[in-house]
Amino acid sequence: MDPSNWDIFSGEVVGTALLIVLGGGVVAAITFKKSKAHQAGWVAVAFGWGLAVMVGAYAVAGVSGAHLNPAVTLGLAIKGDTDWGDVPLYIASEMLGAIIGAAFVWLAYYGQFHDHLTDKEVVGHLDNADQKAIEAHEKGAGPVLGVFSTGPEIRNTVQNVMTEFIATFVLVIAILTQGLNDEGNGLGPLGVLIVALVVVSIGLSLGGPTGYAINPARDLGPRIVHALLPLPNKGGSDWTYAWIPVVGPLLGGAAAGGLYQAVFA
Repeated sequence: MDPSNWDIFSGEVVGTALLIVLGGGVVAAITFKKSKAHQAGWVAVAFGWGLAVMVGAYAVAGVSGAHLNPAVTLGLAIKGDTDWGDVPLYIASEMLGAIIGAAFVWLAYYGQFHDHLTDKEVVGHLDNADQKAIEAHEKGAGPVLGVFSTGPEIRNTVQNVMTEFIATFVLVIAILTQGLNDEGNGLGPLGVLIVALVVVSIGLSLGGPTGYAINPARDLGPRIVHALLPLPNKGGSDWTYAWIPVVGPLLGGAAAGGLYQAVFA
């Protein structure tokens, strides 16, 4: 049975919000000095995001199908499992869920954000001598942007797009080749677990160059929240890079859908 518009909206908003609050939360946990998980490392990030996918998907797989990702929605539409008329609602709901989830991360770490962004070791001495440096910093990625969105270690447009393309292709082809549950409305429990482990694998193997957005909503929604939040000395939201974790994953999802039709259909 196909999900109703309400099922799609409610499921994708809730599921994507759960994904982002847990995924962004693990990055916050290792970033802030006054967090018990400070400097827990990249393995914690990879497993944290994988488990975040698992929680979000388990929660709403039977409601909306738990796409939680515009690239997944696009791949499923190309495969034929999702009606093209439902695609805009899926993507809009995923974006709203990502924004809500990012706001919850800010609320959960409210004190840590303020402490971090007023720490002179982080933002420099806040006097006139450093004002030009702070203003220059506003144009690029700020000191807490990584809690919300991704950024590359080496800025190379072709490489960055290709990394996101490849990583998302791996994710979406893994999803498309999983069996649907009995209701035909999303991944079953074993499929959800497998996809979560695929996300862990992508993080460990392909996450190093760009931080593996692999999800346009996951990156753009929280980036918007970062831009809007009244955080002191937060720096810029790195909008010059922001298109890459949107376009790269969408291309990867489309390619996975095309390959599925060519090889597996």
